[in-house]
Amino acid sequence: MTHTLPLPEFTHERVEVTTGPRSGLFVAVALHSSALGSALGGARLWRYAQWSDALGDVLRLSSAMTLKNAAAGLDAGGGKAVIALAGDEDLDASRRRDAFLDLGDVVESLGGRYRTAEDVGSTTEDMLVVSERTAHVVGLPDSVGGSGEPAGPTSIGVYESLRATLERTVGAADVAGRRIVVSGLGQVGSRLAVRLATEGASLTVTDVNPAKHDLAAQIGAEWVEPGSEHRVEADVFVPAGIGGVLTDPIIDALAARAVCGPANNPLADRSGAERLAARGILYAPDFVVNAGGVIYLDLDAKGRGTRAEIMERVAGVGDTMRRVFTMADERGVTPLVAAEDLARQRLRAGAGDRALIRS
Repeated sequence: MTHTLPLPEFTHERVEVTTGPRSGLFVAVALHSSALGSALGGARLWRYAQWSDALGDVLRLSSAMTLKNAAAGLDAGGGKAVIALAGDEDLDASRRRDAFLDLGDVVESLGGRYRTAEDVGSTTEDMLVVSERTAHVVGLPDSVGGSGEPAGPTSIGVYESLRATLERTVGAADVAGRRIVVSGLGQVGSRLAVRLATEGASLTVTDVNPAKHDLAAQIGAEWVEPGSEHRVEADVFVPAGIGGVLTDPIIDALAARAVCGPANNPLADRSGAERLAARGILYAPDFVVNAGGVIYLDLDAKGRGTRAEIMERVAGVGDTMRRVFTMADERGVTPLVAAEDLARQRLRAGAGDRALIRS
């Protein structure tokens, strides 16, 4: 279940909310900005206590996508989709298919101003269902010539951002011997944890799914119960699950020197960035950290380079993070403010401006 968070300022171009005629589920698509081009953002299938929580989530996530895509130097606006499940509701195969057909109809109604993709709770196979109703979908399975699963590129961007964060906190990017806490072992968190373990990091991990304990054992990571991981002394705390986990009490008890993770909107309140800074904890803004997947999907869908060239761009997320940290130091602001300003600079410059992505 996501944490209940305050609604963001409403600055969206368009929001479509419907009860899916086939599935009967709450379906929402939020187009935040198309200033840089057709918006791109994933479709989340998740459980919410009430429909208003789902609406708030899609509004927050879509506005974050505008910042993410702009800071990454993409000619893409920001948008997001949510399909909401209530309580313990489960979907059989037929109703799941209906839900993504319903989503496809809503995406199609926006006339190409929003492109959807796989996200938390959804898969590339779900996107194949969406493609039956609209062409405005990316990240289809490899088997049909699509881009495939974006979690790998996302995890690469997170890894490079983590290295940049370590440079700032301990003076070297090498992860070997560093204590890192990974909270959430989903598609991205699991990939990251395996790589960190392989490279000699001292890992502590957790997940709300107890079955993930097996992965911890396989990679030699220490397992702690969910809800206690923030108290583990570490060089970097990696939020890789749900949003809103960094509440004021969690920040006050956080025992890590830095925060760098792929979870969207990990700060329960924007003021958390200042609270972290006041404690001397370096914060790597999530919408920079987790941009690898959307960079891969957007550039691959547009045919902008070979896969190898695109993956070089994905790895460049670490350099963007270094730029954010430098801007923050020079201006005496938090990295969150610096990253937001970087994104707004790109939004003012407009689509096609490559100044922010040159080495």
